[in-house]
Amino acid sequence: MKNFTRAKTGQEATGEGLRAAIYMRVSTGRQADHDLSIPDQRRQGIAYCAGRNWTVVAEFVDAGRSGTTDNRPEFQRLLEVATSGGAPFDVVVVHSLSRFMRDAFVQEMHLRRLAKAGVRVVSITQDLGDDPVGVMARKMFALMDEYHSNETRKHVSRSMNENARQGFWNGSAAPFGYKTVAAEQRGAKIKKKLAIDPVEAETIRLIFRLLTEGDGTSGPMGIKAAVCWLNERGYRTRGGARWGIGPLHKLVGNTVYKGEAVFNRTDSKTRQVKPVSEHIVVHVDPIIDPAAFDALQSQLKARNPKVTAPRVVTGPILLTGLATCATCGGGLTLRTGKSGRYRYYVCASAAQKGKDACTGRAVPMDRLDQIVSERIGEELLTPERVARLLRGLVDRQTKKDGDFATRLTALRAKLSDADTRLGRLYKAIEDGIADADDPTLKDRVTAVKTERDIAKAAFERAVGEMRPEARITEEKIAAFVTTMRRNVLSGETAFRRAYLRAVIDKVEVDDAEIRIHGRRAVLENLVMAGGATPAGVPSFVRKWRTRHDSNV
Repeated sequence: MKNFTRAKTGQEATGEGLRAAIYMRVSTGRQADHDLSIPDQRRQGIAYCAGRNWTVVAEFVDAGRSGTTDNRPEFQRLLEVATSGGAPFDVVVVHSLSRFMRDAFVQEMHLRRLAKAGVRVVSITQDLGDDPVGVMARKMFALMDEYHSNETRKHVSRSMNENARQGFWNGSAAPFGYKTVAAEQRGAKIKKKLAIDPVEAETIRLIFRLLTEGDGTSGPMGIKAAVCWLNERGYRTRGGARWGIGPLHKLVGNTVYKGEAVFNRTDSKTRQVKPVSEHIVVHVDPIIDPAAFDALQSQLKARNPKVTAPRVVTGPILLTGLATCATCGGGLTLRTGKSGRYRYYVCASAAQKGKDACTGRAVPMDRLDQIVSERIGEELLTPERVARLLRGLVDRQTKKDGDFATRLTALRAKLSDADTRLGRLYKAIEDGIADADDPTLKDRVTAVKTERDIAKAAFERAVGEMRPEARITEEKIAAFVTTMRRNVLSGETAFRRAYLRAVIDKVEVDDAEIRIHGRRAVLENLVMAGGATPAGVPSFVRKWRTRHDSNV
């Protein structure tokens, strides 16, 4: 049986002139910032080596890293240096084996890996031999460390869950658009809650407006178009980075913006999503109206190619994806006569699965297209009808004036605070208290100026929303009706279908009647955009291009 290279996991201090590496670790970021554990581990490690005439040649520090996993940057660097051949040290000194690892199996694996490389791990506080009794004791300590870690994790999780149930925030970074504020103090602990950050909240409202209404010159944007729009105009994340498609998609799907911050959603160790029954909803002040938030989620889901097939966007049939069978609820598909001259909408279930699935029905395609288009043009797309449908939305728009006033007050205070701080910095320079050439001071002035400019831009956007052109008016309704009638009743099929899908959700075909379904909330966004809506650019058609240039 092959023997390992001698490497004592016990930890007798034998041999002089050995080269030592000290490994130190604390579990949380708060310990790393405020605790004395790392300095104490270093002090004890150096004293331990000095007492045995060992030379400390390296130090490895993992601050704020859990010992239950070996996914630690400095730990991995230590292993790489020790096992890559010609290790610069002979022993690794740790305060206790729990600093090295809190998983019994993984600890044993890495101890053996180091032993093969001729490097042993020495614990200052656990002086164990490498005889069978010492090895058994080491494994017992490892199991106890693992058990203690799991118990601590369980109790911490329980405390954090209860903290969330009481409506408090659990200390992680606040979502973009929010900040943490002290809510109350219990003993030495300060309980915090989420509060709206007035400047970042304006960016959130802008993002949702781009996705639901557009920027005033076009219809609702997709995620990619919104990302490009934001980056081109200098909007950045909290960390100063450019926006990306993935982060923005994740942001707009966060229910915190409609007032529901979800805690205990995923397992902190495995990152697996937990059952919904275990989720804890913390109610916060919403930035986006819940109905508008839910409407956008439905809109994004409908845009997903996995939900809406490319043929629905680019196909030559006007009511593809809209027309459904009233009997079974399935979609209607195209069927042609033997000569190809006559075309019909037929129930897909009946056509594909037989009469047992649905009795089915067949409607001449031209006839159904004409009926739906004319009915929408004559009965829906009239100024009187649209104004009547939007009466409730106009009333809610009036009620939002109070909310606008609150937002403007908060933004004005933020802007004033930035100006005041900037003024104090300039005053310190003028009075000779601070040196204008000090790099630190220059960076501080630049940061405050950036903060002021962002607050000013947010204030101006909020003011812009209160202008008459940002409200629904009779003129906008008339412009919307004119544009939509023209695009629904005439033009190429692909673009007519896109405009139809913008105002209706479903055309239900029955034997005696046709029922057209839609949502009033959608009309508000379309009216605000003057009827300009993405006309279903056939992105799946390979030969389509925006300009007929040389790149054919």
